[in-house]
Amino acid sequence: MASKREWPNYCCRMSRAMCFLQRLLLLLMLYSDQISEISWGYDVDDGGLIQRSKQPSSSSSSLPTNGVIRPEDSNGRIAHVAEYYSNADIKSVLAGGMATFDVYSFPDLNRNDQISAAKITVANDNNIDFNSVIVGWMVNPSVYGDSKTHFFIEWTTDRHASTGCYDLACDGFVPVNNAPITPGDILEPNNGQLKITIKIFKNKDDGDWWLHFGNNNDNLRPVGFWPKSLFSTLADHANVIFWGGYTQSYTGYTSPPMGNGQWPGKNSATVRDVKYVDPSGQGYNPAPWPAGLNSRVSHKQCYQVSPFLDGMFYYGGPGGCTV
Repeated sequence: MASKREWPNYCCRMSRAMCFLQRLLLLLMLYSDQISEISWGYDVDDGGLIQRSKQPSSSSSSLPTNGVIRPEDSNGRIAHVAEYYSNADIKSVLAGGMATFDVYSFPDLNRNDQISAAKITVANDNNIDFNSVIVGWMVNPSVYGDSKTHFFIEWTTDRHASTGCYDLACDGFVPVNNAPITPGDILEPNNGQLKITIKIFKNKDDGDWWLHFGNNNDNLRPVGFWPKSLFSTLADHANVIFWGGYTQSYTGYTSPPMGNGQWPGKNSATVRDVKYVDPSGQGYNPAPWPAGLNSRVSHKQCYQVSPFLDGMFYYGGPGGCTV
């Protein structure tokens, strides 16, 4: 009988000096007046409206850490991100991710060219096919016809070339009975106090990708699943996961706020309880900084992320970029 794959369970063994350094970096981020000038990140492909400028060789064992945000797609849309991602290696074997997000509203975001969102992306990129599932909250007037904040899901098997959709607009995601929420539902932040916890993992029993939702880690309930038969590369496992903020604008127009519109700091948006998830649905911590997650920010003059500390990070910014 073949042995089961062993899934990593990292333990934090950070030295006192390293821990002190990381906390110092966070304090600098919280109180610096020049926050927009600090750079913490890298660029890689998360498969949303983001892609590499050049496809690497299929023999490469690394995912594209030198990727760039696509200047514009065929409709002139520009993607902006401020996020953390798992170590980018094509040989990585991951079963899922989870986190808790602050939820915010942007009632003045009413142009069809703008999106503001926070999300988890679970993906597999073998440098040929890109499969991904994306879950989070989003303000997107072009999809929902309003400026309200919605719980959204999205999936693709070909980098959105011809497959996948938002929410339940196409066959793919299978909702379950008595789910705590339905994809596309409106989220009502109460003065920015609403938090949602999202968990995506490949279930060891059926091999499908399951989505759980709640207001914290203690009350998660299943929403539904993406059948493994939908996918090619993602049918077996993921090899990269992203957590963070996302906005979109059109060429020549200003980008919208991200997070709650503030620079990363004690009053800004957060992503908390960032974890990987094993096939049993149990969360476990990423390796400690600097060996664990990597950060990337596409337009540092408008958005930023703080250092990753104690399973969380601050992110966001006022926007206003014109590309």
